[in-house]
Amino acid sequence: MKITAVKPIVVCEGGRNFTFVKVETDEGIYGVGEAGLALRGQAVAEVIRSFEPDLLGEDPGRIEHLWQKMFRGGFFPGGVLQTSAISAVDIALWDLKGKALGVPVYELLGGRTRDKVVCYPHNGGQGLEGLVESCRKTVDEGWKFVRWGLTDADSETGFEPARAVRFGIEQVEAVRDALGDSVEILVDVHTRLDPSDGIAFCKAVSRFRPFFIEDPIRSENPESLKLLRSQTSVPLAIGEQYASKWQFREAVEQDLMDYCRLDVCIVGGLTEARKIAGWCETHYIQLAPHNPLGPVATAASLHLCLSSPLVGVQELARPPGSVLKDLIPVQVPFESGYLLPPDSPGLGVEIDEAAAVDLPAHPPGKGRGFERDDGSYTNW
Repeated sequence: MKITAVKPIVVCEGGRNFTFVKVETDEGIYGVGEAGLALRGQAVAEVIRSFEPDLLGEDPGRIEHLWQKMFRGGFFPGGVLQTSAISAVDIALWDLKGKALGVPVYELLGGRTRDKVVCYPHNGGQGLEGLVESCRKTVDEGWKFVRWGLTDADSETGFEPARAVRFGIEQVEAVRDALGDSVEILVDVHTRLDPSDGIAFCKAVSRFRPFFIEDPIRSENPESLKLLRSQTSVPLAIGEQYASKWQFREAVEQDLMDYCRLDVCIVGGLTEARKIAGWCETHYIQLAPHNPLGPVATAASLHLCLSSPLVGVQELARPPGSVLKDLIPVQVPFESGYLLPPDSPGLGVEIDEAAAVDLPAHPPGKGRGFERDDGSYTNW
């Protein structure tokens, strides 16, 4: 079997771009993958096209070999744009191999370690009452977790850290009081705080027993996690912006996180993700895959979790069947807050390439960010 085509497919639904790739072969079997970096989808697609000389005519079953060629073939080590493109192709190769062998991808990764994977949704709402109502609704639907992002109650486009910290503490207290101890609470700070404010927030909410606090500080310097770790015992989830196993090194080896937020569509696909997962296991760090993307990312994360021994929870911003139903007509099963193992070969998803015509991608737009009261820029 030989690779005959590598097709990036960038589409838009609900105002958001999604980047997929379809890898075709001379035997008519294809694999589908998905890339991260939604705001840079067109750039990722161009990187995928640049891989064609190294992929066309190659045996798609040599996944590790092709990963090395994509990552190292440009001589300079890949950054997040390159690894997002690699992720899409790599996931497609695993999907293709599962289809060629007639087994689900989780069988290729060692077989199932669990029968289902617990997930968390994205909650929101206006003010404390709106958030509590959103959380209550998802709990009534069967979800075991609730999650929201740290925001500034006084501004939709701004973010003043001290004010956001105070509001965030009020949110956690309100949700815990309303829903009791049986619901797991997650707060995504989204790298919006510097260490001093991050420490203040983590200390204040620890009495409400959150399952974890995600990315409480900026991610560029893992060394800063040491200060945070030394000042609070609240469980920390780290890593959605890391683009390789090397970027995870310090946080894993120095036990600076409790939950690993690797993104299979950014970190280099399933090939790289399973290496990070094994490394985390040696430090008793559980997986909590970052997954704000589409149906293929959901499927790839599911197969990783199904085959991994230490899994805390999987992000599920868009439950199967809720997005891109025409483009991805076959999606993985979902029920009452859990993703279930697909029985079909590969990832358990299919793509209708023709449907992409009706979902034209948005052109590149402005980046995302907040402003502080003084007009300075801060993380979105």
